[in-house]
Amino acid sequence: MLWIITKYFITAGMVVLVSEVAKRSDRLGGLLAALPLVTVLVLIWMKLEGQSQVKIASHAWYTFWYVVPTLPMFVLFPFLYQRWGFWPTLGASCVMTILLFALWAGVLRRFGIALM
Repeated sequence: MLWIITKYFITAGMVVLVSEVAKRSDRLGGLLAALPLVTVLVLIWMKLEGQSQVKIASHAWYTFWYVVPTLPMFVLFPFLYQRWGFWPTLGASCVMTILLFALWAGVLRRFGIALM
């Protein structure tokens, strides 16, 4: 139980750190947010918990493919935010990401990569 609490504390701490830095510096906050901090932590947690090399490598492989359809959100969000406000823009960005993910999964399936 202590291990799970430690994982929560460290992982949540990283999110809080990024949000606090972003309040002070858009650029540095953006850089930290763009780093795959959560993925790196997950890879570390998996290794420390004894997951196999194949399982850890597979996680990294699929993470790459899942990131691609999320990227357009970061281009669309600033554009829409100025026009629609925060909540509608966030909702539209999430819907767009889900639709792009489904489309992306369909495209990759044709190349033998099954995301779903």
